[in-house]
Amino acid sequence: MAIVEITVVPIGTASTSLSEYVAHLQKVLDNQPLHYELTPMSTIIEGPLHQIMDVVMKLHESPFENGAMRVSTSIKIDDRRDKQASMEQKLQSVADKLGRI
Repeated sequence: MAIVEITVVPIGTASTSLSEYVAHLQKVLDNQPLHYELTPMSTIIEGPLHQIMDVVMKLHESPFENGAMRVSTSIKIDDRRDKQASMEQKLQSVADKLGRI
């Protein structure tokens, strides 16, 4: 299972506020069979890499469909193949090393 961090930034919009675009991105994600977490600066998605990449394309296109004239999308991919990994497992591993439960 892959874990992907994605940041989609609409450029050339009428306002400096981007929450309306983020809300549309959230709607795209709500219609996908993948687990994700919205953060203040990006979104983390986990699942099979090929499915995530299909969603990345949809997320990149969303601001264009909502009036943006330019979009900058950044992604980071953590694709571990030696053992199962998840967002929860990664956080738990750090908590365990800190002695937190």
